[in-house]
Amino acid sequence: MSHYWLFPSLVRQSTLRERLIVSLDRASPREVSKLVDLFAHAVGMFKVGRTLFLNGGPDLVRDMRRRGAEVFLDLKFHDHQRAVVRAALEATRLGVRMFDLQARDSVESMERIRVEVSRLCHGEGLRRPYILAVALLARLDRAGKEADGEPSQVAHLARLAAQAALDGVLIAPQSTLAVRNVCGRRFTIVTPLPGASLHIMSQHAAELIRAGADYLVLGGSLWQAAEPLKAMRELIEGIEQRLRQPASVSAGFFSSRLP
Repeated sequence: MSHYWLFPSLVRQSTLRERLIVSLDRASPREVSKLVDLFAHAVGMFKVGRTLFLNGGPDLVRDMRRRGAEVFLDLKFHDHQRAVVRAALEATRLGVRMFDLQARDSVESMERIRVEVSRLCHGEGLRRPYILAVALLARLDRAGKEADGEPSQVAHLARLAAQAALDGVLIAPQSTLAVRNVCGRRFTIVTPLPGASLHIMSQHAAELIRAGADYLVLGGSLWQAAEPLKAMRELIEGIEQRLRQPASVSAGFFSSRLP
């Protein structure tokens, strides 16, 4: 297969470190401050999902921001338009770097949310966060288990989000290349980084970056390692080493999943 583009040691114009998002979804509110202090200079952002937000609330996010952390608020806002607009405005006031909402079939609906957030930022002098559409489609396979949607379906939702001038999408790894080809270079792609071992994670990360991913979400297994900072350094070094290799060396992850 042909990859979208290559990077020697950078993702777009930022260092690789700045494009890594550590998920805190398995952490307790008590652990969050320690993890933020530990990884503050090692990664670019931290992800706060529903369970953690329900446990810690807005004050947890405010404390993370006071510690200098950038936050991806992954609450996947989904309700009638007025309720989503209100939630988006409150997320903006929290100072998060990005938040997400469920992708909608109506371009006008997503556009309205973006316009209201931009208006708030202009009126109150706030930094405008990245607004992502969640295009993680789920379907049931023959065994009745949940499976990821087809890349073509995800790309369709991503195209609608791009038409609404949202900043990007949260998608499953196997949809990365399809979305990048449809939405172009300026559209932000955030995707989880699969893999249990550092070796596999670095391989998948290089392939995702080549396919067009901008941000990679790292699971709790990394910060639960015996030496988390050492594991992070080894992961980054492994990714950069693979990105210096020819693209054909690391084509296995996508070859069986993408058209």
